[in-house]
Amino acid sequence: MDKNIYFASDFHLGSPDFAASREREDRIVRWLDEITPSCSELFLMGDVFDFWFEYRKVVPKGFIRLQGKLAFMADAGIRIYFFKGNHDMWVRDYFTREMGVEIVSDELVIERGGKRLFLHHGDGLGPGDGKYKFLRKIFRNPLCQWLFGLLPPRIGIGIATAWANHSRAASRAEEVFQGVDNEWLAVYAKERLTDSHYDYFIFGHRHLPLDIDLGNGSRYINTGEWLKSYSYAVFDGKEVRLRYFNG
Repeated sequence: MDKNIYFASDFHLGSPDFAASREREDRIVRWLDEITPSCSELFLMGDVFDFWFEYRKVVPKGFIRLQGKLAFMADAGIRIYFFKGNHDMWVRDYFTREMGVEIVSDELVIERGGKRLFLHHGDGLGPGDGKYKFLRKIFRNPLCQWLFGLLPPRIGIGIATAWANHSRAASRAEEVFQGVDNEWLAVYAKERLTDSHYDYFIFGHRHLPLDIDLGNGSRYINTGEWLKSYSYAVFDGKEVRLRYFNG
């Protein structure tokens, strides 16, 4: 590896309002400008948007600066992966057709630099949260998505945006470290290690930058969020490290 691999998640563009999202989008683009020369692959680990639903010929308006930057990076040969999060699980083929971005619906296992990485947004994993796991099955059901798509965009997007406004990102709830034994994504990672070895588990969703030693040469990295911490992870071919963007 002669270049780095970058991971970021939970931009939540659209929350809590246009002005705040526009300022955040500008910061994200500045970060992408900074990493582009050293980037071979970019993994957007979910919840890039606070809401996204693709109709057949309509997509939510806004955030064109980010989309333009991603198109520029893709045209320059950088491979970009977009993970479906719990807020933008309705991404379909728009980003693939327009920018060549690869859409990832669930987990993705990759090997880079002799390391094995397990990647996932993080929603629906680990113990607890049965209500969301049930809703996730409904929201991801193709029939339910088709029925929702029958709504006129003005109505459908309005309903979904109202739902998103009740999210953790909209409320700006403060996340607190629960301890290794109670961090559900760390618990999930340890369970996966009983079947197969992974050098790194990289998740988003938690809204808390974390780097936890799971033992036996495995680590759990959470990329955090861009509402407050502006955190991301970078793999230089030897190890994954958390970083913070202050630009």
